[in-house]
Amino acid sequence: MYTVHALSRLIEHNKELAYLVIFLVTIIEGEIIAISAGILILLGALNFWICFLLIFFGGMTKTFLGYSLGGFLRNKFENSKFFQYIEKKVFSIMPRFNQKPFWSIFISKFIIGLNHLVIVFSGYQKINFKTYLRAELLSTVLWVPFMLSLGYFFSYAALHVSRRISEFSLVIIIFIILFFLLDKLISLLYDVFENT
Repeated sequence: MYTVHALSRLIEHNKELAYLVIFLVTIIEGEIIAISAGILILLGALNFWICFLLIFFGGMTKTFLGYSLGGFLRNKFENSKFFQYIEKKVFSIMPRFNQKPFWSIFISKFIIGLNHLVIVFSGYQKINFKTYLRAELLSTVLWVPFMLSLGYFFSYAALHVSRRISEFSLVIIIFIILFFLLDKLISLLYDVFENT
């Protein structure tokens, strides 16, 4: 029977690989990897500050790459149906995107799935880079400890249920699903608020 301690030891023996994975995956998908890092921090397998820095720099790498990709795509595919779809999607959730780009970009960081679109769309729309960078920098500085703390909390609660890896993992999965549902509810409420 595998326990949480066995998982912790496995990660401890492969820290360098774990840290590399955290950085690289954050560029593509940050929420799950940041929550997972928070879980492993509580288990003692990873260092908080190293995870914080790697997730922060991974998020900022995504910030630069996404904006550049948006600018590149504008030059190549201006007025494409794909970007008309993205524009419609972004404006349906954030109708004041052009009037208040800083707050739209900032808030998008906390709405799962929207930040990727907003980052690329910001480059496509040629949003002032200083405004864009300030919004992304501030939101990332707040987002990283929030997500790590969430993973830390999920892990703490799951350890009180069981130290067996199967039961521990099930509790974590339930918490993550509940978090995603809550995030969707908040984004729907934000959408209603923005459109009134």
